[in-house]
Amino acid sequence: MAQKGIREYDAKRLLARAVSEKGSDRFQMDERLVLVTPETDLGALPASHPWLQETRLVCKPDQLFGKRGKNNLLFVDKSFDEVTAWIGERMNKETTIEGAAGKTTGVLTHFLIEPFVPHEDEYYLAFTAGHEADAIHFSTQGGVDIESVWDSVVTIEVPILGELSRDQLDQQLGKLPNGEQIMEFVTALYDIYVDYHFAYLEFNPITLADGKLVPLDCVAKLDDTAAFQCAEKWGKIEFPKAFGSTATPEEAYIAGLDEKTGASLKLTVLNPDGRVWPMVAGGGASVIYADTVVDLGFAEELACYGEYSGNPSTELTNEYAKTLLDLMTRKPDPQGRDKYLLIGGGIANFTDVAKTFTGIIQALKAYKDKLHENKVKVYVRRGGPNYKEGLENIHRAVEEIGIPVEVFGPETHMTRIVSMALKGGN
Repeated sequence: MAQKGIREYDAKRLLARAVSEKGSDRFQMDERLVLVTPETDLGALPASHPWLQETRLVCKPDQLFGKRGKNNLLFVDKSFDEVTAWIGERMNKETTIEGAAGKTTGVLTHFLIEPFVPHEDEYYLAFTAGHEADAIHFSTQGGVDIESVWDSVVTIEVPILGELSRDQLDQQLGKLPNGEQIMEFVTALYDIYVDYHFAYLEFNPITLADGKLVPLDCVAKLDDTAAFQCAEKWGKIEFPKAFGSTATPEEAYIAGLDEKTGASLKLTVLNPDGRVWPMVAGGGASVIYADTVVDLGFAEELACYGEYSGNPSTELTNEYAKTLLDLMTRKPDPQGRDKYLLIGGGIANFTDVAKTFTGIIQALKAYKDKLHENKVKVYVRRGGPNYKEGLENIHRAVEEIGIPVEVFGPETHMTRIVSMALKGGN
């Protein structure tokens, strides 16, 4: 499972739609949300969102960091004009925040605007994923550093592939004030948590106001290996970098390509001096390959993490491959050791292996000299539509280039090439 954080705006958007689709008569979630970016025309927003000028508002940065109140970045019970001025004073400004891990400096670029909700009770609710069970954490003392009142938290475990039982809820939550309502919305939210493949979902605080379930503050992570399965549920979802992190030019370039296609192109540079460079098809496969590299003791040599999937065109695959190869071959290993290009993936459902491999082959030929200079060895494992043609083509092309290559089809375990490459790679 690859847990990737999403914006509070996206988390609340998904939850509001899911609650609406469940058709609950007891609970609703407010769908009035606006995400403000540097490109947003604030003055034009009321035309499409009239409620902005009809209700009191809350505004806060939406960039995957917490402790916004303690950092004076929570603007509560304000008019739209006040919010507009507040955002204007902070947009694109470098800001230092202080959190549990210390101080982080970054640029504020995204803000969430939503209705202000007068309320009394504040609860804490979180859903977390474990190897053998999901855990549901609940406390009546929300709105504070939950670690300081952790004794008040009750935890309910739900085994993987198991079901949340009414008896579990009654035992832990039934005697609380508003216990029946609390149990109902915990049940509804856990169902959504599972159905939408959340990997982490925390509300601190969450409240009930006028019969509506209102998550006042929300932190969420999705299991991005479920991206294909949940494409319709999630819609176009962004996995932004943590506050203070900046994309390299190469990461930004791939992100730009990704935005222009229905396929998926992702790249995160972990160590540009690393010797192990996975070029993996599929989000789930990318996680498995990275885990295998780490398990074999090569975590410090893992150069990147990413994927190309969703049947990208030959041209897009070529651009992706050239970007990765350019990074890989900028300078040889200072100790003269080999580098490893792992062109891997599972058995594709609909990605044309021959077509995508054509783009990779073009990139390999373009970087022929640099591949030699960097002592690159190529290992390939792939299956799926036209895989035999694709494997034959890439095997022949790399041999013509004159660099070592090993090629395998679906008869070989998906990550076998990792151990083959790294077995003597210390």
